[in-house]
Amino acid sequence: MFHLKGPQMLQMVEKTLRNRLPESLKVYGTIFHMNQGNLFKLKALVDKWPDFNTVVVQPCSQEMTDDFDHYTNTYQIYSKDPQNCQEFLTTSEVINWKQHLQIQSSQSSLDEVIQNIAAMKLVKAKRTQCILYMMPETANKLIPSLLEAKNLSPKSVKPKDINQEMFKLSSLDVNHAALVNGLWHFGGNERSQRFIERCIRNFPTFCLLGPEGTPVSWSLMDQSGELRMGGTVPKYRGQGLISYVHYSQIQVLSERDFPLYSHSDRANKIVQKMSHTLQLIPLPCDWNQWNCVPLQSQP
Repeated sequence: MFHLKGPQMLQMVEKTLRNRLPESLKVYGTIFHMNQGNLFKLKALVDKWPDFNTVVVQPCSQEMTDDFDHYTNTYQIYSKDPQNCQEFLTTSEVINWKQHLQIQSSQSSLDEVIQNIAAMKLVKAKRTQCILYMMPETANKLIPSLLEAKNLSPKSVKPKDINQEMFKLSSLDVNHAALVNGLWHFGGNERSQRFIERCIRNFPTFCLLGPEGTPVSWSLMDQSGELRMGGTVPKYRGQGLISYVHYSQIQVLSERDFPLYSHSDRANKIVQKMSHTLQLIPLPCDWNQWNCVPLQSQP
């Protein structure tokens, strides 16, 4: 195990992961933001250096004080050799398998390894597999072959106009976290609200304020750079507000060269329709998340 310290090492890993896109996307996005200031105080570990096979991004150990907080206890993983990274991932210094935790990756091929380790560690690992999208502006900079192969536009398509007298583009305040939390598919609890508050404090957020002066539609970014937690309050749905927020977010953040991507549950036809309208690019790899829960106390 080798802990990457200093900007030079992290930049070298970022460059290597860029050449491994799109399968490295979840880890690439996280390392990119670590190189922009590392506001979540994350750590990157590799199995060896400099010619690494597997990289794991883990939370700061001082923040993993709640064994039941899988939002904080979240790891991002990429491996050049998914079938032979089990020994590295088994190590307690790499992943604390005694906690409730999440593992995120753009590699479906890691499922067998994670399930094997979970069985060995007496952990239940539930996998969520979703459609992974990349914004065309990002693909144009990082993987232009994706656009060329299908003759796609290098820019997102602007959605229909909204009533700009009624709705004002703005950003979220930490006091809006409860509103976001109430509509987030993966949230709805105290720990998720703390996570949302942290994202609002540390990363750019976009929303539309309604006539009442409160957010009616929004989109956030998490520590891996993914655009997530988007939503619209029921009263204002069906007006294309989230598409407008998402498009505005893409235009601003792509100017800052952020790698922009998102995901959709396979059953969420509304998000898929929005992604199609904006001409986001469905990637050949998936968005994967494993929620891991220890089945019993371990020594």
